[in-house]
Amino acid sequence: MSGTSSRQHDGNLPAEATSFVDRRREISEAKRLLSTARLLTLTGVGGVGKTRLALRVADRVGRAFTDGVWLVELAALQDRSLLEQTVADAVGVRDRSARSPLEVLVGYLRDKQVLLVLDNCEHLADRCAGLAAELLPAVPGLRIMATSRHALSTPGEHILAVPPLPVPDPELPSHPEKLAANEAIRLFAERATAVRPGFEVTSDNHGTLARICRRLDGLPLAIELAAARLRELTPEQILHRLDDRFRLLRGGSQAVLPRHQTLRAVVDWSFELCSPPEQTLWARASVFAGGFDLDAAEAVCSGNDIDRDQVLELLAGLVDKSILTREDRGFAPRAQYRLLDTLRHYGRDTLRAAGQEAVLRQRHRDYYLRLAERGATEWFGPTQLEVAARTRREHANLRLALEFCLSTPGESQTGLRLAGALHFYWRGCGFVAEGRHWLDRALARDTEPSGARAIALWTNAHLASLQGDLPAATAMVEECRAWAQARGKITTLAYAILIQGTISWFSGDLPRAQALLEDALARFEAVGELNSTVITAYGVLVVIAVTHGDLARAVTLGEHARALCERHGEQWARANALYALSFAEWVHGAVAQASAHAREALRGMHAVNDTYGAVMLLELLAWIAGTAAEFKRATVLLGAAHQIWPLVGGHPLAGSRHYLAAHDACERQARRVLGDSAFEAVFRRGADLSIDRAIAYALGEPLSPPRQSRC
Repeated sequence: MSGTSSRQHDGNLPAEATSFVDRRREISEAKRLLSTARLLTLTGVGGVGKTRLALRVADRVGRAFTDGVWLVELAALQDRSLLEQTVADAVGVRDRSARSPLEVLVGYLRDKQVLLVLDNCEHLADRCAGLAAELLPAVPGLRIMATSRHALSTPGEHILAVPPLPVPDPELPSHPEKLAANEAIRLFAERATAVRPGFEVTSDNHGTLARICRRLDGLPLAIELAAARLRELTPEQILHRLDDRFRLLRGGSQAVLPRHQTLRAVVDWSFELCSPPEQTLWARASVFAGGFDLDAAEAVCSGNDIDRDQVLELLAGLVDKSILTREDRGFAPRAQYRLLDTLRHYGRDTLRAAGQEAVLRQRHRDYYLRLAERGATEWFGPTQLEVAARTRREHANLRLALEFCLSTPGESQTGLRLAGALHFYWRGCGFVAEGRHWLDRALARDTEPSGARAIALWTNAHLASLQGDLPAATAMVEECRAWAQARGKITTLAYAILIQGTISWFSGDLPRAQALLEDALARFEAVGELNSTVITAYGVLVVIAVTHGDLARAVTLGEHARALCERHGEQWARANALYALSFAEWVHGAVAQASAHAREALRGMHAVNDTYGAVMLLELLAWIAGTAAEFKRATVLLGAAHQIWPLVGGHPLAGSRHYLAAHDACERQARRVLGDSAFEAVFRRGADLSIDRAIAYALGEPLSPPRQSRC
């Protein structure tokens, strides 16, 4: 079944944390350019508000893009080769194939109407230009809006220079109400009320405010930093200190300062107004990518001049001074903190000047190695969902830690440990392709035989087998097995045998797969090794038993695997076991029980963001519905699954001839009962569903009426 979809998505634009000044002219011009241009780059100095403007424009034009507006945040991305993977991640692709991320993106976006917002491209400008040059000709419905301190310099690019906010002339008399309508003054006043409730523009202060905004060249970030000083200073004191600072920087010259020097002066001033411990924390916090929480700050930033129990108070001080932004996300159990990119670069420069960057990056790496290894242990237990959310939240920092290991002499062994420890995340949370990226790099970087290399080998072989790259998987697992056998490493050997069984299953050699998996499970049981990876072997054995017609053994194995998971409070492997059990029950004709188990499994897969597992279950639920003569329901689910398969890549239904035969039989029967025309219409309704809506429908929610296009 093939075809296109008119499915609508909202995308992933974040809610605005603070109010937005008008920028009416720039918004109007950006909208006009996007109506014809396929690549629009918003350029301007740091702190001018390019990101906020891009997000506002994207929100305004979103109705024209039926497949969504997707923000791709690039400020924290250090590994240039992960650009395409980062874009794929942002749009929701969880590809498991061995295809290049660019090929995956082109294939997924080809028939879609999408706006990509590539934010903070300046350090990846040539790479972003190359990506645009590849994507735009191949995806007719794609528009790209980029933000960068300079142009991407690629054919077809339209540039909109984002100017500072207009500022009033302080020498010209103006009524306070008229002055308050000025964008720069209004921004200052709105941010001022956050630290001084009740602050307003009056006849007494309007001239001073106009001079402040003019002195700051209308740069939004500079204005916001100055307004934060109202906590301890009056507007007159702020202006006086700005005058002194610029007079010093100017050295007596009457020349107008470049705007980047204006921003630097204000950031310098903000830095000097911090206490020495706050300055130190600001500099140390610059080693984080994206956000960080209190635990991370205490572990990485304390020491020497900062006690661990001081960190919270210092964080609060930096939030009060508008240096750090506190983010309270609904899904996060604890507050996250973030440095704006301009302030992070300033902190990094300060850290380098003090000769402390290498030490802090090593501390950062050590913290995230501990977090990954703790996650690997806790994944198999009742806190699994928390582990999944925590690891996803720290994705950018984990990338940074991996990059440090793989680009710093003497750190490659630790890189192997870190990449291998994240197996639960690569496999269980939908990042198979990225896991291959890091493990391939780590294994190429450190080729000496070692325990860390052996673990990385079987881990990467597992991911390669899931991608269908069986030759690479076979080579890696054979090296791992040889190392483990030569050294008597029983547990590592058992993992190698398990992965060899998985490879045999994917290659269609079921007898060998069964023998290897049973051998591996016996070895694991002998040494007391039990975790999610071990339990997935039972799921494969269940399916093999079903294909051999041994339904009793299949049910026994499935129930045993489920019981092991429930004993430990594990959900993801339990969902895999329930899938296998449901498949066996469906073949056996126990339709009601099969449906109940499949729905329960779907909840587990969706909770950890395993899109591949979720779409496998949508397929299975379609077959179950077909067996129950619920042909419209079966068709909706087939349509939904059809639309989701491109998100996960690889071969639909793992390329299994048994699964594909079940799919084809379900589709033929539904088409015969409904008729071709009705079948196509119902199928399209399923294909129009987002993943969340498809899963909700599969779990029993009614199908809402078709939505009208927003164009």
